[in-house]
Amino acid sequence: MDTLAKAMSKFRLAVVQLHVSKVKADNLSRAQKLVKEAAGQGAKVVVLPECFNSPYGTSFFPEYAERIPGESTQLLSEAAKENAVYLVGGSIPEEDGGKLYNTCPVFGPDGTLLLKHRKIHLVDIDIPGKIRFQEAETLSPGSSFSVFDTPFCKVGVGICYDMRFAELAQIYTKRGCQLLVYPGAFNMTTGPAHWELLQKGRAVDNQVYVAAASTARDETASYVAWGHSSVVSPWGEVISQAGTEETVVYADIDLQYLSDVRQQIPISSQRRSDLYSVTAVQEG
Repeated sequence: MDTLAKAMSKFRLAVVQLHVSKVKADNLSRAQKLVKEAAGQGAKVVVLPECFNSPYGTSFFPEYAERIPGESTQLLSEAAKENAVYLVGGSIPEEDGGKLYNTCPVFGPDGTLLLKHRKIHLVDIDIPGKIRFQEAETLSPGSSFSVFDTPFCKVGVGICYDMRFAELAQIYTKRGCQLLVYPGAFNMTTGPAHWELLQKGRAVDNQVYVAAASTARDETASYVAWGHSSVVSPWGEVISQAGTEETVVYADIDLQYLSDVRQQIPISSQRRSDLYSVTAVQEG
């Protein structure tokens, strides 16, 4: 491997675990500050959490919703450009055509909007005595796949509940992704049970890196996030993990290591495509 290829096979990823308050301006300001901090530590790709500009909850979505472009995405665009990073902008409540979406905008190092991923799978859970939450009461689902290119690798984007659906991760991997990112906000019931487990599952199933960015835990909020933002390797190891406070965690992504794992356990070539397959019904 030549020197340039070797250099491009590694890059630093930053996952921002942001404290989110009811004051949008404060949320935006803190996000901007932490993106700058991450870039200062050498990060080339930075991931913000789900609903980073507003409290998470169906009652808040209509109040905090914006169009794209809008106030929040303008700030993200500027932060990406000023710090020369690929910025996965967590998610924001987006208003478009009278509908609301849970949307992740992604910006390139020149500030260009590369894509916006509208959460495909809306949370509709009811665990008696613990939690009931139904995003579909106010949100509409997205219906497109979201992959973007970097000089290092292709990256696939999902939001929170999207991580539970193995098929989405498989489709992204078939499209060449080596890193999957999931801005999220699991709660105090599903967090301890499944947050880390799902990241490991998606990583091992597809032999990819998986990064999940949560909001910081706020016990006073109406929806209490689990926190524990983390990055998992293609071998299924948690290589970086936050606690519950606002912080930034880093992982040095090594694509040569990913390649080695795939050679050692060559599941992609041993898949029985004569018996089964996961395919995209629609492109996009």
